[in-house]
Amino acid sequence: MIRKATVDDVKKIQKLVNYYAKRDVMLPRSLNELYENIRDFYVYAEGKNIYGCCALHVDWEDLSEIKCLAVKKTKSGKGIGKKLLERCLKEAKTLKVRKVFALTYIPEFFKAFGFRAVDRNKLPHKIWSECIKCVYFPDCKEMAMMKEI
Repeated sequence: MIRKATVDDVKKIQKLVNYYAKRDVMLPRSLNELYENIRDFYVYAEGKNIYGCCALHVDWEDLSEIKCLAVKKTKSGKGIGKKLLERCLKEAKTLKVRKVFALTYIPEFFKAFGFRAVDRNKLPHKIWSECIKCVYFPDCKEMAMMKEI
């Protein structure tokens, strides 16, 4: 079941996200960052177990970012990532956000949902406030993908 995340989910979200971060396919997230942004998150849960997560973070009046889309490896290929992304896109539409972007190492996934590659340098400077704290800055290998809603 997909639902809004709660503070009880934060440590499980961090474990899931950082599993992929250790494999260089996502960026690591601290507990502090996750607690501060918990309202952005949806999770896929079965009982007390969290098998997927995704966040929609509003950056500006017409722009939001998809963050931390991850599905536990044992549940991969079952459509959980798709459902989480669709839930975030639905929320973006409800909020009347016109554009959604993602910074990703897996652009093929987002292309399947109508995202297109864009020049990262065309994104607003506001989003870089998070990037400058990243261990990979300024040599980021993530691809910027954008979708208009």
